Amino acid sequence: MPHLPYLADRAELTDASDLITMFGSDARSEAAARADRSRDLGNYLHFCRWRQIERLIGWLSSDRAIGTVH
Repeated sequence: MPHLPYLADRAELTDASDLITMFGSDARSEAAARADRSRDLGNYLHFCRWRQIERLIGWLSSDRAIGTVH
């Protein structure tokens, strides 16, 4: 079972939603590219943030329930 993403704040959900709207099925790749750019610049905070958004996009894009279903 995949790990559920950690959300530091509401802005991460907004950014994930915006990437999905702008890039569609490529949204996860865009988030990964942004994480890579942040890492290359030495900005580990933004690197971690974009990695979490990448995971969140995967979670939101899933066609099946993840986690406990009641």
